[in-house]
Amino acid sequence: MGQEEGPLSPTEILSSEYESEAESSAGSVLSAHQSQPTPPPHTPSSSLSLSPPPPYSMSQSDYVIIIRQLQEQVAALTAQLGQQGGGGGRAAAATEEATEVAKPQIFDGTPSKVSGFVGACRIYIRTRLREVLVEAQINWVLSYVQGGSADIWKENISEELEAEEIEFESVGEFLAEIKKEFGGGDKESVKVAELKKIEQRGRTMEEFMQDFKRTARGSGYEGRLLVEEFKRGMNGGIRRKLMETENPPTSIENWYRRATALDRNWRESRREEERLRGKKETMGGAPKQKQGQSLP
Repeated sequence: MGQEEGPLSPTEILSSEYESEAESSAGSVLSAHQSQPTPPPHTPSSSLSLSPPPPYSMSQSDYVIIIRQLQEQVAALTAQLGQQGGGGGRAAAATEEATEVAKPQIFDGTPSKVSGFVGACRIYIRTRLREVLVEAQINWVLSYVQGGSADIWKENISEELEAEEIEFESVGEFLAEIKKEFGGGDKESVKVAELKKIEQRGRTMEEFMQDFKRTARGSGYEGRLLVEEFKRGMNGGIRRKLMETENPPTSIENWYRRATALDRNWRESRREEERLRGKKETMGGAPKQKQGQSLP
């Protein structure tokens, strides 16, 4: 027979209310947890079966946030690389400052020197004056153009630059103008021009001959043309003496050999005459005036 249930005690009433509240709270937590996009934690109870959560779909605002974050990261990396590059540039500039660079020699318009002068200017400007304005670079080059035929050209080009009658977009263009003006861009014609200027004057025939040979290389002159230039450049006394001989030289080698021998003999003869004259003066005799001592 079942026993009739009596009225609950105050303790039992409180316990029953506590259990109901706990069950209600647990149900609320479980509902909230299941609403999250992530799956619920695994529970060892085999009796509990939960359906998988629906797939999470990103909204447009989520994509915007991710793209913005990526852009900020790219900007930060770009700034970092720029700082590293700036440091490398400063290091390169410091290396250039420590490098010794030779300045060009003064250029006087000599055709054989124009290539070396232009090359030296290019190296120095590229190393030391790369950041300088073109006008300042041109004025720097002009400061090394002095003397000879270059003075007139320098004066004319300076006036044209000042009056803005002529303009160069780069210092390379200006250096090309110098090379064109004084070198002509033709090595052979430059050599010919130098060969026509060379003269013996106060030098010995051996000194003149070596200079003549060196200048004649690359001129294209040979045979009679070369002989005529050699005759023109030597002193008139030696030239007339060789031309008046019974068998004057014809080839350039004979001219070299006989002109050198004649010049050497004449210089030795003159030294001997001066020695004898000095000896007579020491002995008290009046020296006689010698003729024919102006052979060269």
